[in-house]
Amino acid sequence: MKIVVGSDHRGFEAKQLIKAIVTQLGHDCVDIGTMDSNPVDYPDQAYAAALAVSGKGADRAILVCATGLGMSIAANKIKGIRAALCHDELTAQISRDHNDANVLCISGDQIGEVLLRKIVEVWLETEFSGGRHLRRVKKISAIEEGGRPEEVANG
Repeated sequence: MKIVVGSDHRGFEAKQLIKAIVTQLGHDCVDIGTMDSNPVDYPDQAYAAALAVSGKGADRAILVCATGLGMSIAANKIKGIRAALCHDELTAQISRDHNDANVLCISGDQIGEVLLRKIVEVWLETEFSGGRHLRRVKKISAIEEGGRPEEVANG
């Protein structure tokens, strides 16, 4: 898979670790910045990464800021993006299995290296299970399109 990674200055060090993990797992990794620890605004990287995924220039993205919250909020403003803030292996697994998350957001300040590796590995290795969850993802898409979720067929 082609994975875009991005961070603000607070997530820079974690992003460097993530790049190594993504590459070690055999994926193509594209770093969209920031390229150092000088202050930047997280919406810039969230926007670029989300556009790459929504435009099919990348399969998924991983974003890091101090808490992961800002990246998640900003990335989710882009149509077709399901960015999930994950803080452990379970949330990473469920974000993919149940929600088909295509952007992983992580805290650069609160996650240590061992847990970071586990989160990224689980998130990249977990496939979307579909089934009843597909209907729910379609309801999210309906909301995004200005529709009502209850109008999505249960089939």
